[in-house]
Amino acid sequence: MISKKLERYLEERGADVFEVIPHREVFTAQQTAQAEHAPGRMQAKVVMVKVDGRPTMAVLPADHLLDLERMREALDARKVHLMAEPEFEALFPDCEAGAMPPFGEMYHLPMYVDQRLAENDWILFNAGTHRESIRMTFQDYERLVKPALLPLAS
Repeated sequence: MISKKLERYLEERGADVFEVIPHREVFTAQQTAQAEHAPGRMQAKVVMVKVDGRPTMAVLPADHLLDLERMREALDARKVHLMAEPEFEALFPDCEAGAMPPFGEMYHLPMYVDQRLAENDWILFNAGTHRESIRMTFQDYERLVKPALLPLAS
């Protein structure tokens, strides 16, 4: 069952069309893409970082790695570093650990999206569990989230 908070968020903001996709339990974005028979470039993964001490979501394609230096430069930050799961799991009480959806606003967190995701007609992302994903057009995701699109991945 997808996160109730996510379900409410999508309903309240009038998400046009999205599909909940059940799949076998997986724990990485690349495994999720494989379970859904989708290219890794279409699977949006959330990487939690601290930007100058503030928890922040970085969202990028599953088949790319976050470039911390590139993100630091794009944000004109002093320091950007990865957060360990125990540091951020309390920020997402409605989600299984590591299965948070890419909606920073839902959790009062700044969020930045790698510009490569905007090249897709549609994207997939975790729905708060390791057994369900959501498929939606990037256009609808962008309308809902109004993300800052930056070069984040290498």
